[in-house]
This record gives sequence, C-alpha cells and structure tokens, in this order.
Amino acid sequence: MVRNKKEIDSSLVKSYIEGNEHSLEILIKRHQQRLYSFIYSKIQDRDLTEDVFQDTFIKVIRTLKKGNYNEEGKFLPWVMRISHNLIIDHFRKSNRMPTFKNTDEFDIFSVLGDGNLNAEKKIIQEQIYSDVRDLVKELPEEQKEVLIMRMYKDMSFKEISENTGVSINTALGRMRYALINMRKLIDKHKIILVN
Repeated sequence: MVRNKKEIDSSLVKSYIEGNEHSLEILIKRHQQRLYSFIYSKIQDRDLTEDVFQDTFIKVIRTLKKGNYNEEGKFLPWVMRISHNLIIDHFRKSNRMPTFKNTDEFDIFSVLGDGNLNAEKKIIQEQIYSDVRDLVKELPEEQKEVLIMRMYKDMSFKEISENTGVSINTALGRMRYALINMRKLIDKHKIILVN
C-alpha cells in the first residue's frame, strides 16, 4: 500500500510538471496535516507555522517548475526536508534574543537561561544529527562500520582493528575514505552542517 501511495505521489508530481495544476492541489491536501503538524511541533506558533507551510510549497512549486525534482517517488520526505530547512533558516535569520526591561537591575543570567534560544539550537542540532545519520547509511559497508565504531562507539583504531580483523592501517584508510565520502554526500545533498 505504501509503495502504491509513493507511485501515486510520483505520478501526481509528473502530472503537475506536465501542466496539470490540480495534481499539486491533491498532493498538498494529501500531506498537509502531517506537514503542518511537523512544522508546528518545531515552531510552536500557529502564524509562523502557516508561513513556513506556505513557503515550503512555494519552494516545492519553484523546484518542480524548474525541473529540478529528482527524489524518485519520495515526495513527502523531500517536502519535509524542505520545511525543516526553512524552519532552521527562520531560527538562524531571526536570531531572536530575549527581551528584558531596561533597568538598573539587569541580570545577565536571565538572558543566558532563555529557554527559546536553547530550543532553537536544539532543533538545529537535531537536524544536523539526523542529516549525518542519513549520510552514514549511504556509505559503503566497510567504511560505515569503521566510522560508527570510531565516532559513535568511541573505539580506538587498535580496537577497531581487532573487532574487524583488519590492520590498523586498513582501519585508518577506511575511516579516511568514509570522511571523504561524507564530504561528497554533504555537497551532493546540499546539507548545511553549521550550528
């Protein structure tokens, strides 16, 4: 059933690209509740959620009209990624600082402890971690194994060598290629890893 829905999404995308405006309307209606809930869960502001929702579909329309869509039937994850990037852009651009009364009793700790700033940083950081995890999955198996052992399990190259049955130099080489391939994947997917 899921596969069928993906095929339907991709045929609607194709139909829209070929000039059938109604196809996009069907796609929006099909996914609006999930997308809206996703955006709201990150922003917690109805007006802003509405803005990001609209901006997401403006970007979707522009991308489709330019012929730059190439997600092979993964329409919803692609749209969700666009909205998540727009959420992150919003937090970066607004760079909201907490407001405080201009009095002699100004307390720097009231600024440092502002929960909104921490929440925004957390969302950006969660997106970065999510993007990196997705990229790691695309690595060749041997490189992925070494990278996970080194970065996530904090193993030394000696321990990696013993666990994988290869020399330390081979483990180092696999790690090096894993990092090179990660950089290529970051460029390919146009992912911004700045916090």
